[in-house]
Amino acid sequence: MPRILGIDIPGDKRLEISLRYIYGIGPARAAKILEEADISGDIRARELTDQQINQIIQIIQANGFLIEGDLRRDIQQNLKRLQAINCYRGQRHRRGLPVRGQRTSTNARTRKGPRRTVGVIRNKDAKAGKV
Repeated sequence: MPRILGIDIPGDKRLEISLRYIYGIGPARAAKILEEADISGDIRARELTDQQINQIIQIIQANGFLIEGDLRRDIQQNLKRLQAINCYRGQRHRRGLPVRGQRTSTNARTRKGPRRTVGVIRNKDAKAGKV
């Protein structure tokens, strides 16, 4: 299992797919990295030589791609900034509601979580006929 920039990538998958296990590298970026390194995307990741691994690492660092912890930190800082300036998007993030204009009257269960019934309080004496 090869290790690139502190992340173990699966060795039994094609290299083009294995690179996507690094947070911040998707299909287009993986293809671009392999094209610059002049490595076929069809070989398995376990077949990489140390020289090829170093070449991939150098390309990622030379292009200034934000990956893993740096990218996660950058995204969190952006969200905190939006919340701090109290803009509409920041308020929606803070409340856990959809940010990009989706309807909330019916759907949006992914952001809102499971349904919670509101306002139904039953009188315990109603069934006994005491009321």
